[in-house]
Amino acid sequence: MAIALVTGASAGLGEEFAWQLATAGHDVVLVARSRDRLSEVAEVLTSATGSGAEILPADLTTEEGREAVAARLTADERPVSLLVNNAGFGIGASFLDSTWDQERALLDIHVTAPMRLAHAALPGMVARGHGAVLNVSSVAAHLGNSTYAAHKRWAVDFTQALAGQLAGTGVTATAVLPGLVRTRFHDSDALSHMRHEFPEPVWLDPERVVTSALAAVRRGQTVVTPSVGYALAGSVLRAVPQRVTRGRRSQQRD
Repeated sequence: MAIALVTGASAGLGEEFAWQLATAGHDVVLVARSRDRLSEVAEVLTSATGSGAEILPADLTTEEGREAVAARLTADERPVSLLVNNAGFGIGASFLDSTWDQERALLDIHVTAPMRLAHAALPGMVARGHGAVLNVSSVAAHLGNSTYAAHKRWAVDFTQALAGQLAGTGVTATAVLPGLVRTRFHDSDALSHMRHEFPEPVWLDPERVVTSALAAVRRGQTVVTPSVGYALAGSVLRAVPQRVTRGRRSQQRD
């Protein structure tokens, strides 16, 4: 049975990835910081779908946490065939107003962790002749107004670089660029204001985002935006001079 490892699996898009993968017959490895929450998700998921659910508590902003997950990805027993780099967060502050600890944690969760985990997973996938890496980016990748946007742009560039190097191996790389998604992410004090600033029609359901992302993985598609509206917006943003999009904005996340 195919095994998928999902980071940030305790809530939001990560939990939805776990559910859809388990429903499709995959066993899953669930990664997040909270052991208790992972145990809850795993128990309900297993009882509802019959798929196996392994929990791996790890803080991906730390080297210890990243290496624990990397060790699972390099294990020969029950190898992972799909890596979903989904974990992430926002701080609701501009670079000038943030602390170094905040910025370092953002970089580690959005850049260091996906690179480290892909580096651990891909050699085994290539050796077996099949597998995939799915990186959750954002339409913010089309902006140049925050370090969050820069990290998400990197995720797209990294995925495209991987896709080129993986050509002909049977292994693929995909980046999904959702917009605003209805998850608990925006419940934090720093980001809750966004729920009132953007109209209801621009918010996407997690089910739609995950379904689109997994379909793109099955097709071997490198970049996917799970909304016609956001895809059009991305095209417009790419055509707009960067001086227009580079404003002083708070950091945000899907």
